[in-house]
Parts: sequence; structure tokens; C-alpha cells
Amino acid sequence: MNEFKEKVTIITGGANGIGKALARTLGSAGAHVVIGDINDELGIPLSREICARGGNARYQHTDVRNAQSVSELVAKTVSVEGKIDYMFNNAGIAVAGDSRDLNLDHWRKVTDVNYWGVVYGSKFAFDAMAKQGHGHIVNIASLAGLIPFPTNLPYSATKHAVVGMSMSLRAEGADLGVNVSVVCPGFINSNIFQASDMVNVPRIDVVESIPFKLVETNSAADKILNGVIHNKAIIVFPIYAKVFWWLYRLKHSLINILTLKTIRDMRKIRDQVSSK
Repeated sequence: MNEFKEKVTIITGGANGIGKALARTLGSAGAHVVIGDINDELGIPLSREICARGGNARYQHTDVRNAQSVSELVAKTVSVEGKIDYMFNNAGIAVAGDSRDLNLDHWRKVTDVNYWGVVYGSKFAFDAMAKQGHGHIVNIASLAGLIPFPTNLPYSATKHAVVGMSMSLRAEGADLGVNVSVVCPGFINSNIFQASDMVNVPRIDVVESIPFKLVETNSAADKILNGVIHNKAIIVFPIYAKVFWWLYRLKHSLINILTLKTIRDMRKIRDQVSSK
């Protein structure tokens, strides 16, 4: 991936999951990688690992829920590197459960990271990129941002918002030299299943109920970067995600059958837990 050689890239949530895979791949491709994360115990060793392999990486403690923290991440990158070529707004969390069991704190927690974190990253990066006349913002959303995703309402709501914002920002950036892409993958074998809240449903049961093979993070990173190289507006993978998105646009009632089954299956798990 010579396209990323000497390019300055910021990755939020870059210490784990897809972000970690992106950092390693970009580091190997010769990019200058800036990892923004709240997990110092993972982020610092990752930056050192990339450097030890001959890459260029730096870690900066960043809380995407805090506008000032994200602003400082972007500002320091511009100060140190002189520019930003790519901004990967990757940090994200989820909360699984019947919506009746979720409280407003669940909604706020997910919204603060998945929506506001992307807003902050997009805003500060867009301003810097528009000023320098070039750049590419890549927002990590989900298939759940293109089709309904019952059992995870806050997650789906924020991902739909990210898709809408990204496509609108793409139009605004077109005449300013700023590209914007949004990534909408299916199920990824990342840390999100371990890090997210599971409300009144056992974590193991939720994970085992996923009907598709999980995409490994290294493969996801390759697909994302290939889409970025080709400046795709919406990057969707794997194949079942593309099929579901196509079916939802063609005849949404077909997907509604699947989504109804999804919430019914979770409620069976929920009811079993409640009856014990």
C-alpha cells in the first residue's frame, strides 16, 4: 500500500480492535501513525511495536468523549507533523439488550463515544484539512448504520447518524480537497463484544447468537484501506453485508423479517435469565 507512505494518519480507538489493525498495517506501509486512545496500557506498547518494526508511530492519550482532548490530538499532530492526511474516527462501543431494559445512561454512554466522538474528530480534522487543501476523513460506522439493528438501539441510532453526517460532509468537502468515507462492516472479531454492556442477557449467549462468521481485524483493515485508496463513499463488507444493504433498499420488508427474528431470539434469552 504505497499510497500511504509518508502520510500522516490519526486513528482514534487505535489501541485495540480494528484501530490496532489499521495502525499496524499503516505503520508497515510507511505512514506516520498517531494512535489516540484512552487505554495507555495498550496504546503505548503498540506505538513502540510499530517503531521497532521500522515504522513511525506516536501515542497520545485521547478521550473522544471530550472535545478538548480530540482538539489537542489534531492540533498536536499538525504541530509535530505539519499536516494531517488521514483521520480515522474509529473509537466505538455498543450496548446489547431489549430496549425496555436500557436506561438513559446507556444511551448517553454510547452516544458520547459513537456520535460525539466522531463529530469532534470530523470537525477538527475537517477544519485542518480544508485549511491545508487536502485530506481524507474515514468514519467507522457499521452495517447497523444502513439497516435496522434491534437488540442494540443506541448503537444503531449513532451509526445511522454517522452515515448521514459523513455523506453530508463528503459533499461539503468536495470543493475543498477533503474526501470523506464511511465504513459499514458486518460483524468484526474485535474487542467490542467484551467491552460493551450486555443488559439482562449473558454475554456468551449474545456472541454465540451471531449468525455469521466474524471478520478478522487484519482483513477488515485491508478492506477499509482498499476502499479509502479508491475514495469510496460507503465501504461495506463482507458480502452478506452488501446483500442485506441491497435488499433493504430494494424491499425493506425482507430485512424486517430478519430483524424481527433477531429481537425475538434475544427476548428468549432474556426471558430465560429472568425466570432463573
